Amino acid sequence: MAEKQTDSDAPAKMRRKVYEKALRKLQVELCYLQSWVKAKGLRVIIVFEGRDAAGKGGTIKAITERVSPRVFRVVALPAPSDREKTQMYMQRYIEHFPAAGEIVIFDRSWYNRAGVERVMGFCTPAEYETFLANCSTAERYLVNGGIILIKLWLEVGKEEQERRFRARIDDPLRQWKLSPMDLESYRRWYDYSRARDRMLKATHSSHAPWCVVPSDDKRRARLNCISYVLQNIPYKRVRGERVRLPPRSEKNRYNDQTKIKGVRVVAERY
Repeated sequence: MAEKQTDSDAPAKMRRKVYEKALRKLQVELCYLQSWVKAKGLRVIIVFEGRDAAGKGGTIKAITERVSPRVFRVVALPAPSDREKTQMYMQRYIEHFPAAGEIVIFDRSWYNRAGVERVMGFCTPAEYETFLANCSTAERYLVNGGIILIKLWLEVGKEEQERRFRARIDDPLRQWKLSPMDLESYRRWYDYSRARDRMLKATHSSHAPWCVVPSDDKRRARLNCISYVLQNIPYKRVRGERVRLPPRSEKNRYNDQTKIKGVRVVAERY
């Protein structure tokens, strides 16, 4: 019988220098992917789900910080308005779907219905069951319509989630990340575990599979997520003409270094 892995058996947290070197290489590949998506008019949706404090925001930032926001669009919808609550459930998400040459990243998605809405009682049992029954069929329509759909679940352990929550409490730069809903999700750990397992079982399919990413080590999780995305969107490097700066025209030369009267200048305090 195989021995149970303990914390001491887990791999050491990735060192910053190793992480930054690997991240740069992957971000270069993301730029190549971006050019390919634009050139071929591809439409891509990447869904990020997971427990609170699982590292979704940091992973999305690592993906998007070196690429164009016109190609990589991040969608993080707030709670639905009274009007949106009367719409078809998927309607508020569909309007954010990609056009040709776009990659849309959902920081939480329509799977809210199978997670927070189910656990917190924001939907009825009938609405929940209907979602689970119809979700895979709806995603088949997306994929058959030409959209590349990637679904990632970031899985953080109980102890690591608590450590991150406590760090947010103590750090004024991160306290804004800690909402009353986060605290309630911490309290209802096992309710969310049951909802996660039911969701993954009901909505994992050959045309829209889930990929679970262990995220106790944030750096490894970010790299693994980017690598998975690159592997699942076939692309090639688009070779364009080398960009060269043109010479500045000296026609209508103008002294633009003089100070404009009446305009304030920010004091140089640093």
